[in-house]
Amino acid sequence: MKRSLALAITLASGLVMNVAAQTTAVPATAAPAGPAKIAVIAFQVAVAQTNEGQRDFADLQKKFEPKRAALKTLSDDVDNLKKQLQTQGSTLSEAERATKTRAIDEKQKQLQRSVEDAQNDFQQAMQGLYNTLASKVYDVLAGYAKQEGYTLVVDAAQQQSPVLYASESSNITKAIIDAYNVKSGVPAPPAAAAAAPKATTPRTPAAKAPAAH
Repeated sequence: MKRSLALAITLASGLVMNVAAQTTAVPATAAPAGPAKIAVIAFQVAVAQTNEGQRDFADLQKKFEPKRAALKTLSDDVDNLKKQLQTQGSTLSEAERATKTRAIDEKQKQLQRSVEDAQNDFQQAMQGLYNTLASKVYDVLAGYAKQEGYTLVVDAAQQQSPVLYASESSNITKAIIDAYNVKSGVPAPPAAAAAAPKATTPRTPAAKAPAAH
């Protein structure tokens, strides 16, 4: 029960990246003459690190803060009832003990349902927020890639990504974040640089960090 509550609290108090990556079909275009120019990007990181993403995800956390507080209160109530039963158990009659046990069971079921509802509501809200923003970031990515002459952009943050090594110069994550921030006009949140994850480039199979979940 406490584990379920902890999951709900985590969802409502931290930036959750347990969200499926936006997949956008790339329209077929004629390949330019000359050698291929390939770039890599950590797309989910780029979406989350935009000023708009940081602002909107923070607003979503605040929106669910009352629910998180209510879940904690309900969890504390269950813990207190259990402690009372343990403390008074030897002095209670069988009927009184049975009544208190039923009350605890009912509150535990209520807590479990509330936790599951909160998780589902938060995940749906997060998914919708991410998908909307990811679509706009993708438009910037497509324009940037065309302008810079890239023939292929690979999302290196995906678990099934074929990227085993990429030079830092091929990593356009920060460039896309900066380009989107300029286009959106959304100012950087306070302490954004310290709070946001850094955009990284995968190096080798041994050094490649696992995708966040």
